[in-house]
Amino acid sequence: MNTAILSAPEDFLELCSHIRASGLVAFDTEFVSDIGYRPELGLLQFCTADRCVAVDPQAVTSLSAWWDIMADETTTVVVHGGQAEIRYCIQLSGLKPRKLVDIQIAEGLRGRSYPLSYSAIVERVLNRHVASDQTRTDWLRRPLSAEQIEYALEDVSHVLEIWRRQSRWLESHGRLAWAVSEFDRMCDEILAEEQEPPWESISGMHKLPRRELVVAQKLAQWREEEAAYRNRPARRILRDDLLIDLARRRPKTVQQALATRDLNRPEYRKRLEDIVAVIEDACSIPDDQLPRRSRSREESSSDEQVISKLLALALGNVCAELDISQTLVGTNRDLMQLVKSLRHGDTSETPRLLDGWRGEICGELLRKVLEGRVRFRVSPPNSPTPLIFEDQPELG
Repeated sequence: MNTAILSAPEDFLELCSHIRASGLVAFDTEFVSDIGYRPELGLLQFCTADRCVAVDPQAVTSLSAWWDIMADETTTVVVHGGQAEIRYCIQLSGLKPRKLVDIQIAEGLRGRSYPLSYSAIVERVLNRHVASDQTRTDWLRRPLSAEQIEYALEDVSHVLEIWRRQSRWLESHGRLAWAVSEFDRMCDEILAEEQEPPWESISGMHKLPRRELVVAQKLAQWREEEAAYRNRPARRILRDDLLIDLARRRPKTVQQALATRDLNRPEYRKRLEDIVAVIEDACSIPDDQLPRRSRSREESSSDEQVISKLLALALGNVCAELDISQTLVGTNRDLMQLVKSLRHGDTSETPRLLDGWRGEICGELLRKVLEGRVRFRVSPPNSPTPLIFEDQPELG
């Protein structure tokens, strides 16, 4: 298999033509995430049945030909843990991938361990070992050594063979459609995240009263714009915990703002006048225009938390029986969503655990547990599952 690093735009366009003709390509990126506003690409790696090639994005400055391929409906793009690659596609093209495969998700549907590292999947599926001695590489520094390029290319060189074996297994076990739906769901969720306002992911926002909430939202929006303008990570403009503290205290002067520990650091202090101005603007918003707290973000009651733990036992038992990752099937948040939906009769959105293939494998059991229609006991030694769930006998 031929290996190379491409730095000429015409060679990159020829590679894209080759990928289109192949119809199937493994893809990975190397990037540095702690310098700029967004993670900065250091290398792109591609592998088809015939070629294994890296592309230097510092030399090939226009990558639109590739993002067009990643977002088309004819080329299958195979990745491992491809959240970063999906985000790049969305951010740089405005489109989400249409035919993406993720071998990390696929492996979670073949066993109970998820997420597995690339090296672990290579060893598990192919019984081969891959090197991991370049994990601290500065991928923005040039020139890259032959060892660094070889390490990067190995991240894609086994991917297509892994997917061939995984897809055959998934199809023979009736799970290939599950995998495809999960690949699509990951792309949809990342697209939705990219379209969310910048305060949605800040811990503690949902606990704030409405006046403090609007201050926090305004500060988060200012921070995002400042980070983009200065090309720095948002957390280096203003940390989340400091943002929440400022929203709660709402200082009116720079001196009052300095009462917050750490805000006297030079990188924060030079922006305090702007911060105070943002807070003042937020505080001037009339009460009837304040944002409302999202119900979906409200804290769960202690009863709901206990019930979700009971459901987790049932879900874990199903996953043990099917030899599938419980983490992939349903998170604590998914369980809580189910409890709230069924206890309060909320039909506005189908809980994830009752939808699609998840509903097929565990939906009925989880309903029965919530409705008290099953009982369970500890399984005998050497049983395939830790618990046995049985329907409650009907009262005659």
